[in-house]
Amino acid sequence: MRQIVLDTETTGLNPRTGDRIIEIGCVELMNRRLTGNNFHRYINPERDSEEGALAVHGLTTAFLSDKPKFAEIFDELREYTRGAQVIIHNAPFDLGFLDAEYKLLRQSPFSSDVAGVIDTLVQAKEMYPGKRNSLDALCDRYGISNAHRTLHGALLDSELLAEVYLAMTRGQNSFSIDVGGGHNDVDGGGATLELLPLAEIVVRAANEEELAAHELLLNGLDKDAKGTCIWRKPAPEPAENMP
Repeated sequence: MRQIVLDTETTGLNPRTGDRIIEIGCVELMNRRLTGNNFHRYINPERDSEEGALAVHGLTTAFLSDKPKFAEIFDELREYTRGAQVIIHNAPFDLGFLDAEYKLLRQSPFSSDVAGVIDTLVQAKEMYPGKRNSLDALCDRYGISNAHRTLHGALLDSELLAEVYLAMTRGQNSFSIDVGGGHNDVDGGGATLELLPLAEIVVRAANEEELAAHELLLNGLDKDAKGTCIWRKPAPEPAENMP
């Protein structure tokens, strides 16, 4: 399966008020492997970046003034992403800007040329409800170094997101991917999965500080539920066997 991890940088937050894309970075995955066939372009938006956005990406009007306009990179971008499954963190933001740029060129929406879009922010919220799920937070959670990320950059963020996505979707740690033959189970990509011996299971009891934090969390859930949350309710008694 061909997948493209995509990120953009923009002049501001709202394409409806005239904000434009100034950078696109894409990383290609083929059957969950990085290929090195990346796509990266700076774009002249023909307007200044808002102060807040400039502080995030650092791409000045002077730097972008001699870069190609979006219309000049459109065909190349569409051909690169065509037919691929696209992976984006907070997809509505980037898709909104891409669709706005496509509309200016009287083209159909970006998603009409690709095989689908995966939003890793939605996935992360489902996996870690109530946790911080920004790209930086996910890098920390999965032990992916982002120390070199002093400013946002579309290609760098795509590279980090590719690593995060692979970590998020790796599956059980008790399986290893083995492309050789055998009689083991096979994953969706056709790779053989070899069952490894389980390590010793260590059970660690919560300390007083953790128990207190848990109690505070349950109190908040009770308040939101305007009653008793499900985690405080006792387990139902097993039904007695009928004579």
